[in-house]
Amino acid sequence: MQVSVVWTINARTVSVGRAIENLSALHNEGFRRVWSTQMPNEPDLLTMIAVAGREIPGIEFGTGVLPIQNQHPMSLAQRALTTNSIVDGRLSLGLGLSHKVVTEGMWGVSYRHPIKRTNEFLDGLLPLIDGEKVSAAGEFITTRGALTFPEVPTPPVYLAALGPKMLDLAGRRTAGTVTWMTGPKTLHDHIVPSLRAAATAAGRPDGSVRTVAMLPISVTDDVAGATAAAAERFAMYNNLPSYRAMLDREGYETATDAAIIGDEAAVTARIEQIADAGVDEFVGIVFDSDREVRARTRALLRAVDDVAGTGH
Repeated sequence: MQVSVVWTINARTVSVGRAIENLSALHNEGFRRVWSTQMPNEPDLLTMIAVAGREIPGIEFGTGVLPIQNQHPMSLAQRALTTNSIVDGRLSLGLGLSHKVVTEGMWGVSYRHPIKRTNEFLDGLLPLIDGEKVSAAGEFITTRGALTFPEVPTPPVYLAALGPKMLDLAGRRTAGTVTWMTGPKTLHDHIVPSLRAAATAAGRPDGSVRTVAMLPISVTDDVAGATAAAAERFAMYNNLPSYRAMLDREGYETATDAAIIGDEAAVTARIEQIADAGVDEFVGIVFDSDREVRARTRALLRAVDDVAGTGH
């Protein structure tokens, strides 16, 4: 299991220059890939990846995830291929549905028929980023035409999928799924087998889909303090329906229970549970405000990745 880390981009606290410095530090520490989230109130993620990736070669990028409801497949294909050209093919494109409170409350876009909307979005996007002409007329999204991007690698597309129907879609049509707030039991019993079964049913070869699992992490001796910080930072996920369903399935009362908190031994054991669930890549979101704790957490992530990379 590969181990990665989240590269945080937050306009309130991190300038573009500082974000590049942070990415350089992660690269120097030995991380092979970073993932970043696209929040509705923060800088455009693909632009940031293009700028930073041009400055810092050798590290890969994943978007976890870009929402689809506020953009058109052709526009996203243009931006994704442009970014992937700039970063020399180091982009993985994680996509997903946002939440009803965002799509309808902020953007005025209906949240109805999410599976159909996602299918139609992929109908337009996947051929375009593969250099093909598309003509896909849908109820919600219509995409016609082609793009001219000579010799740009096709970025693998992942889909944020938690429910059975979305996992089936991800397994049949994409490189896999990116999960959040999903514990090891749910990954083992629900996410991984559902994704792989859908790929098999679609006639895809073994290993054609991957599960990327993102969770908060803090390596610390102050477990109570880190738990309190996690409770404050991740409280919103307690009531968002898609994440609430995963917490309930796992038997977690709150999102704080999903956070991996403790000393090196305790955190390593929790990460091993994730690996044993069949996850292909674990992505740690380092959330502690203490600089030394953040460094200690990243060091543990790197150590676990080194062990995983040797096959032990």
